[in-house]
Amino acid sequence: MADQYDVIVLGSGPGGYVAAIRCAQLGLKTAIVERENLGGICLNWGCIPTKALLRSAEVLHNMKHAAAYGLAADNIRADLDAVVKRSRGVAKQLNQGVTHLMKKNKITVYMGEGKLTAPGKLEVKGEKGSETLTARHIIVATGARARDLPFAKTDGKRIWTYRHAMTPTEMPGKLLVIGSGAIGIEFASFYNDMGSEVTVVEMLDRIVPVEDADVSTFLEKALKKQGMTILTGAGVEALAVSDKGVKAKIKTSDGKVSESEFSHVIVAVGIAPNTENIGLETLGVKAERGIIAVDGLCRTTVPGVWAIGDVTPGPWLAHKASHEGVIAAEAIAQALGNKEVHPHAMDKANVPGCTYCHPQIASVGLTEARAREAGYEVKVGNFPFIGNGKAIALGEAEGFVKTVFDAKTGELLGAHMIGAEVTELIQGYTVGKQAELVEQDFIQTVFPHPTLSEMMHESVLGAYGRALHI
Repeated sequence: MADQYDVIVLGSGPGGYVAAIRCAQLGLKTAIVERENLGGICLNWGCIPTKALLRSAEVLHNMKHAAAYGLAADNIRADLDAVVKRSRGVAKQLNQGVTHLMKKNKITVYMGEGKLTAPGKLEVKGEKGSETLTARHIIVATGARARDLPFAKTDGKRIWTYRHAMTPTEMPGKLLVIGSGAIGIEFASFYNDMGSEVTVVEMLDRIVPVEDADVSTFLEKALKKQGMTILTGAGVEALAVSDKGVKAKIKTSDGKVSESEFSHVIVAVGIAPNTENIGLETLGVKAERGIIAVDGLCRTTVPGVWAIGDVTPGPWLAHKASHEGVIAAEAIAQALGNKEVHPHAMDKANVPGCTYCHPQIASVGLTEARAREAGYEVKVGNFPFIGNGKAIALGEAEGFVKTVFDAKTGELLGAHMIGAEVTELIQGYTVGKQAELVEQDFIQTVFPHPTLSEMMHESVLGAYGRALHI
């Protein structure tokens, strides 16, 4: 007889394992199915290990600039194998942490390939062979993978995805990064700090194109200053791979095509959802180009089937997936009769984005251009890091904090930052947006001194002509 559960979660990434934990907290008998590693791509091959790599690069950068702090550090070098080993160790530690959380919350784990076969039924093929599980509700959280270019199939030797870039067997001498979204720019930043000669090619007219235009402009100048070559409005038309490297034909913004040689190429042109061969068609779950249609509570078009994370419409971010996991869990509990939970629909306008390059980028809400396009009359504040005492003391005086307000209501429409530790600061504005604070709430808040967070206050003050330190 099939094992019966209240909820089965297919996929154990930051959306799936969080959904399973919340289901268990709510008293639901829960199982989770994972084909590779608990924690999914993010924990094992994405968010966490890349940050470990970037931290090593940051420390290396600081050591090379020790003299700026009155310190002496000689013969500085990077041990690539040791850097990668540390990153993999961090991932392993967190994988073990998720395993512990599954046991702690009495969640049954099935390792294997899962497939929906009928309403409420999931077949798992693993080391024990094939077994059928049944549940009143199933949450699809199978995540996504790197998208290939038709002419640039990744081989793990010369042409890499993010996964290959995390475990390199050799340091790229001359690296081409195709795509300037968060993944591309983070790896460009890492390898540049580690000593590679890096070129970034972006088809659109600016790098990190989802960010505010002022952030893109600032980042491009910063990366060029660090030695990178940045080509915008450009495209890679062909790649020829040999044992020695890769020849790339690049069409630049002026329409000219030139050929350049690189030792390695990283393809970072987006992701593709892992929704093939998991039985969606069998049940009639609506999806477009593999992206599953869901409502605000993560319900699909088929009762009893839910979807969260990178298999649903963007933004494709780990923290958005985790939040959706909680929403789905609470909505399921409510559907099963729990009157103590009150699930809320996801508000994507309040989902922050972070890019851990050097300098860091963080943002939430509308860019200035998008706000104007939406018909808002705006007030904009922009405060530079050079005006902040803590930033100067840290030796991190490059960057700015920008805020965009509705001039009529004082609503915070968006916040955009670039500079040291801004990924830790953005949550202040995210809380403000979630709580529907207006400009006076920020203005009347006391910010501690000396901190980088004071720039958030000054930016708000600046939007209303009241900045104190500029």
